[in-house]
Amino acid sequence: MASSQEIYVALLNEGVHVWRPVQACPLAGDEFEILGPVPADETWEFPPGAVVRCKTHRFDDGVVGLRAYEQVAL
Repeated sequence: MASSQEIYVALLNEGVHVWRPVQACPLAGDEFEILGPVPADETWEFPPGAVVRCKTHRFDDGVVGLRAYEQVAL
C-alpha cells in the first residue's frame, strides 16, 4: 500500500463550511481512497473506502490543500 496523504473532506450538517483533514491513499492522477474511521459525532461528505477526485483549494484560513469534490467509486 502506498503512503497516505492528507486531503480535506467536507463535514455535513455543520451550518457553515467545515473541512476535516483525513488520510487518503493516492491512486492514479487526482484520485484518492479515503481512509477512516469517521468520529462518532461527524458526518463526512464521502465515507471511508470511497474513491474520490481531489483538486487544489484555498480554505478561508489561507491554507491550500487537496479537497475531495467528487466520488468515483465505493
